[in-house]
Amino acid sequence: MRALVPALMLLALAACSDKTRTAGGVSEGEAEALDEAAEMLDQGSAPQVQPRQPLPQPAPSKPKPAG
Repeated sequence: MRALVPALMLLALAACSDKTRTAGGVSEGEAEALDEAAEMLDQGSAPQVQPRQPLPQPAPSKPKPAG
């Protein structure tokens, strides 16, 4: 029984492997997208980000009359 446990553990680890993942844990498509984004940043042509609009403030509430 003790010899069976390490063999099962190795089988479980082998089943976890994924051929589409790179060394960083991302897929090949994700790695390409990250490379393209890094290249855009290196060239200084990052897209312009719109400034955030301030959130509307809630109207002040009227105190309830004591009754």
